[in-house]
Amino acid sequence: MADVLGDDRPLTFEDLVHWFEEGEKPADQWRVGAEHEKFVFRLGTHAPVPYEGPDGIKALLNGLTRFGWKAVEEGGHVIALERGKANVSLEPGGQFELSGAPLETMHDICEETGTHLQEVKVVADELGLGFLGLGHTPIWKRDEVPVMPKGRYKIMRDYMPKVGGLGLDMMFRTCTVQANLDFGSEADMVAKFRTSLALQPIVTALFANSPFVEGKPSGWLSSRARIWTDTDPDRTGMLGFVFEDGFTYETYARYAVNVPMYFAKRDGKYIDLAGKSFAKFMAGDLPEMPGQRATMKDWADHTTTLFPEVRLKQYLEMRGADAGPWGRLCALPALWTGIFYDAPALAAAWDLCKDWSVDDHERLRADVARIGLKAQVNGRSVQDVARDMVAIARQGLKNRNRLNGGM
Repeated sequence: MADVLGDDRPLTFEDLVHWFEEGEKPADQWRVGAEHEKFVFRLGTHAPVPYEGPDGIKALLNGLTRFGWKAVEEGGHVIALERGKANVSLEPGGQFELSGAPLETMHDICEETGTHLQEVKVVADELGLGFLGLGHTPIWKRDEVPVMPKGRYKIMRDYMPKVGGLGLDMMFRTCTVQANLDFGSEADMVAKFRTSLALQPIVTALFANSPFVEGKPSGWLSSRARIWTDTDPDRTGMLGFVFEDGFTYETYARYAVNVPMYFAKRDGKYIDLAGKSFAKFMAGDLPEMPGQRATMKDWADHTTTLFPEVRLKQYLEMRGADAGPWGRLCALPALWTGIFYDAPALAAAWDLCKDWSVDDHERLRADVARIGLKAQVNGRSVQDVARDMVAIARQGLKNRNRLNGGM
């Protein structure tokens, strides 16, 4: 899209809408992408790991290049790795993230995840490091967590305290597992967005495993989910407008364009535009970038700075789960694949939640962070809804019948 526009024509709102539409794919091209984060710690002391040093995060990244990963640098620092369509990246506090390639089957997802964990263990063992899969670090204080040398995160770190009470905790002390899935049309996107957004708190309850903060019970089964309720109301939450009649790509684009910016990237450097208007950027009306207008790459970057429970890009991202051990890293994409990629399963999943109100969604999101499967919604226990959801997903995977390559 950016190449078609060229540099001399300003972006229009219709261009932004069309960018989402370009994500549509026929069903035989639907893929699954899995992402997960994990804490890195020193085996001897359980302390967090700084970027520099012979046994630091940089050494861990460099050690992985023996497996064919290519280093990605920013400002002279290795901050990520690439191999094919997969990448390894760093969260603000050194949380180690695998963003997997778009793959066809769950068998492929599990093989990719298992290979990654084997590779990082080889290098980590040499450095005396270990990994922990939880939604929130159970013992570290925020000021104990090192800061990674990424320009994007400095901008976010300065901005977060202005808009919420727990944004810095989100950045430095949480980990998640996510699944990314495709849609075939605007109507298909709407059906999948509504169903997955309504059921995201059920997944939060199923995967909740972060009850400890700074060495003691926090009062929340998912401290990670609790943090997201006080991070930045402009760019988080349950997006009630998704359930309104007439929801479309245009609706989401209008929401996204009105979310305050974080940054723009030019010549490999991040420019602090925190709190600025993307619409003014489109018009070339930002004093920080006089005469410069937003590009489609800027729009794509901007959509990554929105953090609702389900996020629309050129696919849909499921964002409601705590990180966990290996089995759960495969379980989350399996759950959503079974629901999304079988039409009867998607319809059955919507039947579970179609009568829930916007108030139900908000209350449920708060309750599952605190009490998990014991929460109630519309007269039913979350545990019962979760059982039904898992059964629907299991049947969807059976119907999909990808046996030779997995589920």
